[in-house]
Amino acid sequence: MHETCLWHGVVPAITTPFDAAGGVDHEFLARHANWLVEAGCTGIVPLGSLGEGATLAFDEKLAIVRTLVATLGTRAPVIAGIAALSTAEAVRLARECERLGARGLMVLPPYVYSSDWREMGAHLRAVIAATALPVLLYNNPLAYRTDFTPEQVAELASEFPQVAAIKESSGDLRRLAALRALIGDRLQLMVGIDDALVEGVAMGACGWIAGVVNAFPTESVRLFELARTGGSAAAMDLYAWLLPLLRMDTVPKFVQLIKLMQERVGQGSARVRAPRLELDAAERAAALRVIDAAIATRPPR
Repeated sequence: MHETCLWHGVVPAITTPFDAAGGVDHEFLARHANWLVEAGCTGIVPLGSLGEGATLAFDEKLAIVRTLVATLGTRAPVIAGIAALSTAEAVRLARECERLGARGLMVLPPYVYSSDWREMGAHLRAVIAATALPVLLYNNPLAYRTDFTPEQVAELASEFPQVAAIKESSGDLRRLAALRALIGDRLQLMVGIDDALVEGVAMGACGWIAGVVNAFPTESVRLFELARTGGSAAAMDLYAWLLPLLRMDTVPKFVQLIKLMQERVGQGSARVRAPRLELDAAERAAALRVIDAAIATRPPR
């Protein structure tokens, strides 16, 4: 059965840091994860889209999970993102992440191939059945061109006790209400789009798989707690300040933008892995106007 404690609070979809030679910077990865947890984050999700998982080799993914598990110990769970080109590779990755000490899995549809529910359902079932770990389903049709409807999610939840939560990133908040109507509180609901956080919490989400938190963890944790305990009225001032940054999580170059935020606050570099390139001069200048304005008006911490 699932561990409810995995699916609450602010859980960063952690970025993957690269060194000057293009390899994974494990020393910074460990420091970054510690910084996030010390700021109040409740878990870490590596290997997702913000973590540039599609550009990481299989062994690099395992090494990242190994570093994070060793760094965090029992303080916060590592919830590994599971996606691959093939079902066989995704199954192997899930099993290896369990062996390395991950305490949960965030299961994505396969890269590149988008099809009907018969095929996507078979892929998900194979990955879920591969381990005993609790599973967070990840629905992001804008990015992956595969949409898991509330009915399909409910089907998996009824079939697999370890399906414990869903990261809903369709952009349609009605999905949260539809899931509640179908299966009550069977699944924990997690917001997956940064600029829908307050709205998602109002619809019953108990956690946030977050992006901008990589650069602004204190403010992100505070925003979530205000929304959870006081509703939109309590959260609105902080939300208004953070929204220009949160909106950078929902555009194609969100990885470059969030890494630029990290660089600007002294927590990482803007390096990305090709085919991504760092922002060009005009893009960088436009982004920095927003980022620097936010830093200049940052609320007292």
